[in-house]
Amino acid sequence: MRHALLGLSVILFSPLLLASQPDFPERIDVDEQTLVLRNESLLRYLFVDVYSAALLTPANVSPATAVSERSPLHLELYYYRNIDRDDVIKAAWVALERQHDSATLDRLRPEIDELHATFGDIESGDRYSLTLSDNQALKLKYNGAVVFTSDNEELARAYVGIWLEENGLSDRLRQRLLAER
Repeated sequence: MRHALLGLSVILFSPLLLASQPDFPERIDVDEQTLVLRNESLLRYLFVDVYSAALLTPANVSPATAVSERSPLHLELYYYRNIDRDDVIKAAWVALERQHDSATLDRLRPEIDELHATFGDIESGDRYSLTLSDNQALKLKYNGAVVFTSDNEELARAYVGIWLEENGLSDRLRQRLLAER
């Protein structure tokens, strides 16, 4: 029992498990429109920091409105942990299956599979970003390099929805990203 408590306290209080907040861009330009940093949030799972997320939207549009009215937006994720690519893909499908009916997913599956084919194992310090343009085209970047693009608005909204729509990966993270400041 004593060893279990010692092990638990090492896990809970280890400085290796305490993540520092990454530097997210304060602003970016998308289609000649400036998006500004609106909110940041940390996703923690079982006392372990997994990733931080940041949402940028037009300055005159609230984060929630940007999502509901299909404004341009930029979602950036900074990872604190190594994560196997298969686990990332599995988590994405779990959220997508909660959020969409089978007909929608069947229609989107080829492009989702193409997007997932760009994934590698995530290492601590890696960044992914999803940017939706004014016309709702999707650009996925991995560590600053574009790895996937699509003009399919339905795909773009569904994939960003993994983080920004109800029943996604984390309702708490979603609420923090969409909160008014």
